Order: sequence, then structure tokens, then C-alpha cells
Amino acid sequence: MKIQFYDIGSVNEKDLKFAVISTIYKEKWLYVKHNERKSWEIPGGHREPGELIIETAKRELFEETGCKVADLFPISDYSMDDSFSKVFGRLYFAKVKELGQLPISEIDEVKLFDNLPNNLTYLEIQLKLFEKTLTFIEDCKDLHLK
Repeated sequence: MKIQFYDIGSVNEKDLKFAVISTIYKEKWLYVKHNERKSWEIPGGHREPGELIIETAKRELFEETGCKVADLFPISDYSMDDSFSKVFGRLYFAKVKELGQLPISEIDEVKLFDNLPNNLTYLEIQLKLFEKTLTFIEDCKDLHLK
């Protein structure tokens, strides 16, 4: 799977099919476990018809974590190419201020980690997303993101 990053806005908004959100809560990384998998992943999901990509990010963050209040920052658009098809999404960073109860969804568990979890879904992809997020945080030190 080839992953390529793009500046925000260089991919047409209508071509963005999903949003994923690197998330920090109480100075720890927040990951979720889907009920059909035994591995950890960052919150995110597919865009609904007529939905802006920022709305997708907010909805998925709530549905998968119970997030009530967060600062949300776009990091990068990216593509995944498996040589048969290329799909585009947007990577966000969220600094969660308040979590509520996890809604009934496909998520079984939400957990906080000091670092990247060992058992990741889509290891190659999530590792690159994590590295891109760390670079974003480093570049935005003045925002006190972490």
C-alpha cells in the first residue's frame, strides 16, 4: 500500500472519502478497538453523502470516542494506493477537552496510551499517520497542542 501526503486544499474536497483523527486526551494518545478486530486504531471513518469532511471528522470522533469537546486541526490530505485503486482522506489532530459516554457503535473499547500501541490495525498506514502527526505537533509548538 503506497501512502502519499498532500497539502490541505490540494485535493478536491469532494474526493476526500474519509477522515481519521490522531487524538490526545489528558496528555495521552487515544486509540480505539473495533468490535471486529483485536487491534488498536486511530478514530476515523467514511464520509456520509452531503457531509463536509470536517463534519465527518467531528462525527467520527464523537461516535468512536464519546468526545464532547475538542480542538480539531487539519494536518494533511493523503492517498492510499494499492495499485488497483487510489482513495483520498484527511488526517486531523484533536486535542480532546471532554469525553462523554461512548455511544453504541462498532467500537468496543477506547484506551489511552503514552506512545503508539504495539498492536495496530493497518500498521504501515497508522505508523505513517502517527509520524505525520508528530511532525505537525512539532511544527506547531506555539499552539501548545500536547
